[in-house]
Amino acid sequence: MSIVFYAAPQSSASPVTCALQELGVPHERVNVNLAAGDQRKPEYLALNPNGKVPLLVVDGTPMFEALAILHWLGDRYGVEKKLWPAADSPARLEALSWTTWGYVTFGYGLSRLMYATSDRVPKEMHNAAVAAATQQELQGLLGLLDARVSQRPYLLGSAFSLADLILASVVNYGRLCGASTDAHPKLQNWMERVLSRPSLQNPWA
Repeated sequence: MSIVFYAAPQSSASPVTCALQELGVPHERVNVNLAAGDQRKPEYLALNPNGKVPLLVVDGTPMFEALAILHWLGDRYGVEKKLWPAADSPARLEALSWTTWGYVTFGYGLSRLMYATSDRVPKEMHNAAVAAATQQELQGLLGLLDARVSQRPYLLGSAFSLADLILASVVNYGRLCGASTDAHPKLQNWMERVLSRPSLQNPWA
Protein backbone atom coordinates (compact mmCIF):
# COMPACT_ATOMS: atom_id res chain seq x y z
CA MET A 1 0.00 0.00 0.00
CA SER A 2 1.31 3.44 -0.97
CA ILE A 3 0.69 6.22 1.54
CA VAL A 4 1.77 9.82 0.99
CA PHE A 5 1.26 12.19 3.92
CA TYR A 6 1.12 15.93 3.29
CA ALA A 7 1.76 17.84 6.51
CA ALA A 8 3.11 20.97 8.17
CA PRO A 9 4.54 21.40 11.68
CA GLN A 10 2.37 23.01 14.36
CA SER A 11 -0.83 22.34 12.45
CA SER A 12 -3.77 19.96 12.63
CA ALA A 13 -1.50 17.45 10.90
CA SER A 14 0.40 16.92 14.17
CA PRO A 15 -1.87 14.23 15.67
CA VAL A 16 -1.75 12.32 12.37
CA THR A 17 2.05 12.45 12.54
CA CYS A 18 1.91 11.03 16.06
CA ALA A 19 -0.55 8.31 15.05
CA LEU A 20 1.62 7.22 12.13
CA GLN A 21 4.55 6.89 14.54
CA GLU A 22 2.52 4.97 17.12
CA LEU A 23 1.31 2.56 14.47
CA GLY A 24 4.63 2.26 12.63
CA VAL A 25 2.96 2.86 9.26
CA PRO A 26 5.40 3.13 6.32
CA HIS A 27 4.70 6.32 4.40
CA GLU A 28 6.23 9.16 2.44
CA ARG A 29 5.91 12.58 4.02
CA VAL A 30 5.65 15.74 1.95
CA ASN A 31 6.20 18.93 3.95
CA VAL A 32 3.75 21.64 2.89
CA ASN A 33 5.10 25.15 3.37
CA LEU A 34 2.00 27.00 4.49
CA ALA A 35 3.78 30.36 4.73
CA ALA A 36 4.86 30.05 1.10
CA GLY A 37 1.34 29.11 0.01
CA ASP A 38 2.04 25.53 -1.08
CA GLN A 39 -1.48 24.60 0.04
CA ARG A 40 -2.99 26.96 -2.54
CA LYS A 41 -1.12 25.62 -5.56
CA PRO A 42 -3.33 24.02 -8.23
CA GLU A 43 -1.68 20.61 -7.90
CA TYR A 44 -2.39 20.57 -4.16
CA LEU A 45 -5.95 21.85 -4.51
CA ALA A 46 -6.60 19.04 -6.99
CA LEU A 47 -6.01 16.64 -4.10
CA ASN A 48 -7.54 18.70 -1.29
CA PRO A 49 -9.82 21.50 -2.50
CA ASN A 50 -9.93 22.89 1.07
CA GLY A 51 -6.30 23.96 0.74
CA LYS A 52 -5.36 22.67 4.18
CA VAL A 53 -3.32 19.98 5.90
CA PRO A 54 -3.36 17.14 6.72
CA LEU A 55 -3.84 15.21 3.53
CA LEU A 56 -3.30 11.48 3.09
CA VAL A 57 -3.12 9.94 -0.37
CA VAL A 58 -3.73 6.18 -0.19
CA ASP A 59 -2.95 4.28 -3.37
CA GLY A 60 -3.71 7.43 -5.33
CA THR A 61 -6.96 8.32 -3.51
CA PRO A 62 -6.83 11.51 -1.41
CA MET A 63 -8.27 11.70 2.08
CA PHE A 64 -8.55 14.97 4.01
CA GLU A 65 -9.83 16.06 7.45
CA ALA A 66 -7.67 14.96 10.39
CA LEU A 67 -10.38 13.02 12.23
CA ALA A 68 -11.33 11.02 9.13
CA ILE A 69 -7.67 10.17 8.58
CA LEU A 70 -7.17 9.18 12.22
CA HIS A 71 -10.24 6.95 12.23
CA TRP A 72 -9.10 5.27 9.03
CA LEU A 73 -5.62 4.67 10.44
CA GLY A 74 -7.20 3.16 13.53
CA ASP A 75 -9.40 0.85 11.48
CA ARG A 76 -6.65 -0.16 9.05
CA TYR A 77 -3.66 -0.51 11.39
CA GLY A 78 -4.71 0.12 14.98
CA VAL A 79 -6.85 -2.93 15.68
CA GLU A 80 -4.03 -5.38 14.98
CA LYS A 81 -1.68 -3.41 17.24
CA LYS A 82 -4.32 -3.15 19.98
CA LEU A 83 -4.34 0.63 19.72
CA TRP A 84 -7.89 0.88 18.36
CA PRO A 85 -10.95 -1.20 19.29
CA ALA A 86 -12.34 -3.79 16.91
CA ALA A 87 -15.43 -2.91 14.90
CA ASP A 88 -17.72 -5.25 16.83
CA SER A 89 -16.59 -4.17 20.30
CA PRO A 90 -18.48 -1.76 22.60
CA ALA A 91 -15.24 0.20 22.99
CA ARG A 92 -15.38 1.10 19.27
CA LEU A 93 -18.62 2.98 19.90
CA GLU A 94 -17.00 4.86 22.77
CA ALA A 95 -13.90 5.64 20.74
CA LEU A 96 -15.91 7.08 17.86
CA SER A 97 -18.15 9.06 20.23
CA TRP A 98 -15.40 10.67 22.31
CA THR A 99 -13.05 11.48 19.45
CA THR A 100 -15.86 13.04 17.43
CA TRP A 101 -16.96 14.92 20.56
CA GLY A 102 -13.44 16.34 20.77
CA TYR A 103 -13.34 17.60 17.21
CA VAL A 104 -16.98 18.66 16.87
CA THR A 105 -18.46 19.63 20.26
CA PHE A 106 -15.30 20.80 22.05
CA GLY A 107 -13.73 21.99 18.80
CA TYR A 108 -16.71 24.20 17.98
CA GLY A 109 -16.37 25.86 21.38
CA LEU A 110 -12.69 26.49 20.71
CA SER A 111 -13.53 28.08 17.37
CA ARG A 112 -15.96 30.46 19.06
CA LEU A 113 -13.38 31.34 21.72
CA MET A 114 -10.77 32.03 19.05
CA TYR A 115 -13.09 34.34 17.11
CA ALA A 116 -13.92 36.21 20.30
CA THR A 117 -10.36 36.64 21.59
CA SER A 118 -7.56 35.67 19.20
CA ASP A 119 -4.97 38.10 17.86
CA ARG A 120 -5.41 36.33 14.52
CA VAL A 121 -8.95 37.67 14.31
CA PRO A 122 -9.70 41.37 13.65
CA LYS A 123 -10.35 43.18 16.92
CA GLU A 124 -13.76 44.37 15.72
CA MET A 125 -14.86 40.72 15.83
CA HIS A 126 -13.78 40.28 19.46
CA ASN A 127 -16.56 39.97 22.01
CA ALA A 128 -15.91 39.76 25.74
CA ALA A 129 -19.40 38.46 26.54
CA VAL A 130 -19.14 35.67 23.98
CA ALA A 131 -15.66 34.81 25.27
CA ALA A 132 -16.89 34.55 28.86
CA ALA A 133 -19.90 32.41 27.94
CA THR A 134 -17.76 30.17 25.75
CA GLN A 135 -15.16 29.73 28.49
CA GLN A 136 -17.90 28.60 30.86
CA GLU A 137 -19.18 26.14 28.26
CA LEU A 138 -15.69 24.78 27.60
CA GLN A 139 -15.03 24.29 31.31
CA GLY A 140 -18.25 22.30 31.52
CA LEU A 141 -17.11 20.11 28.64
CA LEU A 142 -13.69 19.61 30.21
CA GLY A 143 -15.52 18.58 33.39
CA LEU A 144 -17.21 15.79 31.45
CA LEU A 145 -13.86 14.53 30.23
CA ASP A 146 -12.37 14.88 33.71
CA ALA A 147 -15.15 12.67 35.07
CA ARG A 148 -14.52 10.12 32.33
CA VAL A 149 -10.77 9.75 32.96
CA SER A 150 -11.20 9.81 36.74
CA GLN A 151 -12.76 6.34 36.47
CA ARG A 152 -9.95 4.74 34.43
CA PRO A 153 -6.31 5.41 33.50
CA TYR A 154 -7.13 5.98 29.85
CA LEU A 155 -10.16 6.98 27.85
CA LEU A 156 -11.25 3.44 26.98
CA GLY A 157 -9.92 1.58 30.01
CA SER A 158 -6.57 0.44 31.38
CA ALA A 159 -4.54 0.78 28.17
CA PHE A 160 -3.54 3.68 25.94
CA SER A 161 -5.25 3.89 22.56
CA LEU A 162 -5.40 6.22 19.59
CA ALA A 163 -8.54 7.65 21.17
CA ASP A 164 -6.35 9.10 23.93
CA LEU A 165 -3.93 10.52 21.38
CA ILE A 166 -6.72 12.13 19.37
CA LEU A 167 -8.56 13.68 22.31
CA ALA A 168 -5.45 14.78 24.22
CA SER A 169 -4.21 16.55 21.10
CA VAL A 170 -7.46 18.51 20.88
CA VAL A 171 -7.44 19.42 24.57
CA ASN A 172 -3.78 20.43 24.42
CA TYR A 173 -4.56 22.71 21.49
CA GLY A 174 -7.43 24.07 23.55
CA ARG A 175 -5.03 25.01 26.33
CA LEU A 176 -3.00 27.01 23.82
CA CYS A 177 -6.22 28.80 22.85
CA GLY A 178 -6.99 29.70 26.46
CA ALA A 179 -9.19 26.79 27.59
CA SER A 180 -7.37 25.99 30.83
CA THR A 181 -7.43 22.54 32.43
CA ASP A 182 -6.27 23.82 35.84
CA ALA A 183 -9.63 23.11 37.48
CA HIS A 184 -9.59 19.46 36.37
CA PRO A 185 -6.80 17.53 38.14
CA LYS A 186 -7.76 14.06 36.91
CA LEU A 187 -7.83 15.39 33.37
CA GLN A 188 -4.40 16.94 33.83
CA ASN A 189 -2.99 13.64 35.12
CA TRP A 190 -4.39 11.86 32.07
CA MET A 191 -2.93 14.52 29.78
CA GLU A 192 0.51 14.05 31.35
CA ARG A 193 0.35 10.30 30.77
CA VAL A 194 -0.64 10.69 27.13
CA LEU A 195 1.65 13.60 26.22
CA SER A 196 4.66 11.85 27.77
CA ARG A 197 4.59 9.16 25.09
CA PRO A 198 7.61 9.35 22.73
CA SER A 199 5.41 9.85 19.67
CA LEU A 200 3.97 13.06 21.15
CA GLN A 201 7.21 14.42 22.58
CA ASN A 202 8.72 15.48 19.26
CA PRO A 203 6.46 14.34 16.42
CA TRP A 204 8.39 16.24 13.75
CA ALA A 205 11.83 14.82 14.61
